[in-house]
Amino acid sequence: MWVADITHIPTRAGTFYLAMVLDVWSCKVVGWATAAEMPAELVVAALDMAVARRRPRRVIHHSDQGSQYTSLAFTKRCEALDAGFPWAR
Repeated sequence: MWVADITHIPTRAGTFYLAMVLDVWSCKVVGWATAAEMPAELVVAALDMAVARRRPRRVIHHSDQGSQYTSLAFTKRCEALDAGFPWAR
């Protein structure tokens, strides 16, 4: 099971955003992405890193219902990943 969220980090140069995916079992961050803004592509990039690093056969991805996680871009990426896993059908 993975959990995901976005946080903002204030710096002298301005605020930047960190999206991360945490593996609940190992308590390790398995994917992350940073940006100056919070578009849906930020959470997609974090998910893609987690998938590339862990190559899960099965995974539950849990997040809040924020606009990035309910966006069309994130939904389409999850659907594309599901299509690659035979267990999803």
